[in-house]
Amino acid sequence: MDSIKKTDNFVFQTYLRQGKAFVRGEGTSLWDEDGKEYTDFLAGIAVCSLGHCHPEITEAISRQAATLVHVSNLFYTMPQADLASKLCEKSFADRVFFANSGAEANEAAIKLARRYFQKKGDKNRFKIITMEQSFHGRTMATLTATGQDKIKDGFYPLLEGFSYVPFNDIEALKNEIDETVCAVMLEPVQGEGGVIPADPDYLKAVRKLCNDNGILLIFDEIQCGMGRCGTLFAHELYSVTPDIMTLAKALGNGLPIGAMMATANAATGFDFGSHATTFGGTPLATAAALAVVNIISQETFLDQVCQKGQYFKDKLEQLKEKHSRILAVRGEGLLLGLEIGLEKDKDAGFFVGELFKKGFIINGIQDKILRFAPPLIIEENQIDRLISALDSLL
Repeated sequence: MDSIKKTDNFVFQTYLRQGKAFVRGEGTSLWDEDGKEYTDFLAGIAVCSLGHCHPEITEAISRQAATLVHVSNLFYTMPQADLASKLCEKSFADRVFFANSGAEANEAAIKLARRYFQKKGDKNRFKIITMEQSFHGRTMATLTATGQDKIKDGFYPLLEGFSYVPFNDIEALKNEIDETVCAVMLEPVQGEGGVIPADPDYLKAVRKLCNDNGILLIFDEIQCGMGRCGTLFAHELYSVTPDIMTLAKALGNGLPIGAMMATANAATGFDFGSHATTFGGTPLATAAALAVVNIISQETFLDQVCQKGQYFKDKLEQLKEKHSRILAVRGEGLLLGLEIGLEKDKDAGFFVGELFKKGFIINGIQDKILRFAPPLIIEENQIDRLISALDSLL
């Protein structure tokens, strides 16, 4: 309890926390101060995709921590070089900018899109169109880009140059495009917005619309990328590539790291001194991320994610057939959402709390959606136990 009291007394009260302090993690399990074990179906919000304290990641961190931790980006380091080349090798991208978080990666993407056109002398092209219900971060630029009013409450005035259209509505996007638009920014699968995948035809139409109008396309894959949807990058499900993509969360499996990736053409928006970060891409963070990429990018690993994701989704669909309160099952791979009908005092938070008591960690979003983003190493028998517990609550 000492850690809880100290946190409540000295840390800003910006989070509603469960009343337990975790002291240890291994694989898909976490243990609290009382020794109780919990099965993790949230993975630190889609972060610890290889589970807690994965031996290969731990070894990479330990080895690098004993070798070189930080020298700044005024110098070259091997881990950063190796990770950048690996990410480009595995993707559409030609260049990578490393940051410390998803919000910072998205901030870099926003800056790159604007500067790309301003370097060409087109200073009137600055507007970025994002999606309603989107989530892109908590910095001033990224919360402005976020299509949820509750995220922006209390932070007005916001930055100029953003507009919002309904997700999966190509006509609404067409109608919003004019000569001031420099980029369209979206998540292939909306996470915080309700675990909503893009329609395949929609993403293809967005790509064509951007091409036809000379607009950059930005994919925010901070939550849905890095194997979460059964492919290394979520956009691979749709056979559509962006001009710019952002990664974070699972990239470091718990170590803070973000990446903004771009084609050679889009990357011309940045040059010496145009953008920077002190801690982005440290040897420690990039060494961990390189080990993560090497594991998650294996075809056999991704095949297992697809199989387990389909198994999980089928089990949720069976629950839906049994319980009328379940309104929808959504998601891709091991990023799944269960929409429930609201009842008095029994919104998503009720189920989160009751499952926590039973030793399962999930979370609720939009008051009515249970989100499941377990480590990608979750087993079917663990899924079965969660389904049984959820069934009993319903």
